[in-house]
This record gives sequence, structure tokens and C-alpha cells, in this order.
Amino acid sequence: MRPKQPKAEPQEDLFRARLENLVDPRHALVRLAGLIDWGRFEAEFGPLYTDGGRPGLPTRLMVGLHLLKHMDGLSDEATCARYLDSPYVQLFCGEAFFQHALPLDRSSMTRWRQRIGPERLELLLAESLAAAQRGGAVQEKHLRRVSIDTTVQPKAVTHPTDSKLLQRGIETLVRLARRHGVRLRQSYLRVAKRARREAAKLIHAGRRRQAERQVRHLRTWLGRLVRDIGRKIAHNAAIQAAVAGPLGLIA
Repeated sequence: MRPKQPKAEPQEDLFRARLENLVDPRHALVRLAGLIDWGRFEAEFGPLYTDGGRPGLPTRLMVGLHLLKHMDGLSDEATCARYLDSPYVQLFCGEAFFQHALPLDRSSMTRWRQRIGPERLELLLAESLAAAQRGGAVQEKHLRRVSIDTTVQPKAVTHPTDSKLLQRGIETLVRLARRHGVRLRQSYLRVAKRARREAAKLIHAGRRRQAERQVRHLRTWLGRLVRDIGRKIAHNAAIQAAVAGPLGLIA
């Protein structure tokens, strides 16, 4: 069922002071609450509810909690804990008086996200930017370009260990030799793959001395391949020119 609409002017309480009379009106959350168009969320999310059943949680409460969650990078549990601790958070979420108990279960935030869906959740970001523009914190020209710092973003690049580079050199030389019809005395592909895997295991186990032994094997096999190819193309200028670049880098 659709959430109940909050009263425009909540009834006064003789024993409790209204939050707006307790907080600093210059606080960032108080100012942001006045800039956000909360009715926009009511209109957008209202059709997602059925006509029957128990009324849903207030839209402003759920939107406010999720805005705070993403602005501060909090978990659902931390967001709910902050709601209980801060009158500014409660005012931002639409409360008129300070609440000493959570008006929702922590799992309600997960269910609300599932109901809204990822597409409509983007509306929270859009309205946040619109509110920042209305408040003068962001100008339109600032939104034309996005700068992203990817310093700590995971890259699809593996660490260039010695064993990996040596095995890659062996594979490259064998591929070049086969492409140009050079018959190798031995390719070392199988033993190189096994040595690289063994070196990785030993390094992970902290046995660096044994791992270095596998790396020395790889270096020896690579040198043998370089010398073998060099001998067999010594009298073929065309092949020498074709493999000079890769062979020079590896050797």
C-alpha cells in the first residue's frame, strides 16, 4: 500500500520540542533538506505500491536514509545507527520530533531497494545534483565533464613477475620459430609452464630460494632458445630481419 503522506503541520507536543527548533539552520543537512524536491520522489515511486495491504514506510524516510548512505559510504546498519544518534539526520528524513526508536527494520532498506530497482535509484543521484545546482554549490558547466581518479581501481593487468616474463619470452620465441619454419631442438613450452606454476606456489609459501631455482631454469631455457634460433637463421637474411626486433628485446 502507498505510504501515508506526512501532515503538512504536525500537531504540537507540549513535552517535546520540534527538531527545527533544536538544530542549527545553517547545518549542511538542514540546508540540503530544504533544497531537495521530496515530492518528486513521491510521484515517481508511488505507482510501485499496491492499493491493499499495510501502508509502506514514508518515502522521504527511505530516500533520506539512502541519500545519507551513499553520501557517506555507510552500510545499512551504520545508516540506521546514525539515524538514532543525530537530530539532523532525523530532520533530513522528515521527522518533526526526535525519535528514540527506529521506525523501520534494517532489512527494510534492502527490500525498498529491491522494490525501487536500480534504474529508479538513479533518481536519487539526479535530484542530489539538481539540489546542488539550486543551492549554488554546483554550476551547470561543472557537469559537462567528469574527472575520475582510477588510482585504486582494479586493473585487468597482472603483476609482471620474473617467471611470467621469462615464460612469455619462451612462448614468443617458439611462436616466431614456427611461423618462419625454424625447427627447434626443443621448445621447452611444457617444462616452462610447469616451472612458472611451481615458482608461483613457492613464492606464495614464502620459499623464495626454491622459487629462484625455478626462475633460473626458465632463464636457462630462454637462453638456449635464443642461441638455437640464432644458429639456425644465421644464413637466412630474410628471417633474421623478421625476427630481429622480438629477438633483440628478449635477448
